[in-house]
Amino acid sequence: MSKQGPIIYVVDDDVSVCRALKLLLKSHGFRVETFTRAEKFLAFKHPQLPSCLVLDIRLPDINGLDLQESMAARKIAIPIIFITGHGNIPMSVKAMKAGAVDFLPKPFTPKELLNALALAIAKNKLEHKAQAEILKIQRRIQTLSPREQEVLHFVALGMLNKEIAFKLGTVLQTIKVHRGRVMQKMQAKTVTELIHLVQKSGFTFTRHKSL
Repeated sequence: MSKQGPIIYVVDDDVSVCRALKLLLKSHGFRVETFTRAEKFLAFKHPQLPSCLVLDIRLPDINGLDLQESMAARKIAIPIIFITGHGNIPMSVKAMKAGAVDFLPKPFTPKELLNALALAIAKNKLEHKAQAEILKIQRRIQTLSPREQEVLHFVALGMLNKEIAFKLGTVLQTIKVHRGRVMQKMQAKTVTELIHLVQKSGFTFTRHKSL
């Protein structure tokens, strides 16, 4: 993951709000990108950095809640802080249930926004770390041969070596060799750790004829 600082996106159709928030956030060391239309934000190429979106509920093209749904559909995993001068309880409940970090009514103080941003960025950093770990495990699985992946699949199901040998139509010693290679390539010291890695990765095994 890049060592660059967090990036804050601001989506608000009021240019003066965008300008004020950009000045505030830049003064606190953030990189800031502002947009007056949701579509422009969606079209922007978001770098893989810890980030947060400060989002107005009412926008001229699509409203903030719809943008939140579009981001989820496109797998844009950026935490959202909603800001609005026209909010209500149903809106805030819907936003929070969909994963928003906070819902700030205008006018809000710089401290309120900065506190919300601190929480959002901390959350996003953890998500980035978790995703990086998953990708690392998946890359290890991809280094396995097709037969080693079969063995890993059966080990993850809790099968013993002799059961795997019978399932794959081979001898016990061959399975022991494959299993040893799997443990080495997956960098797992125990079967419990190996199973945990597979579960964490969410990896979907290719189904071979022998399966």
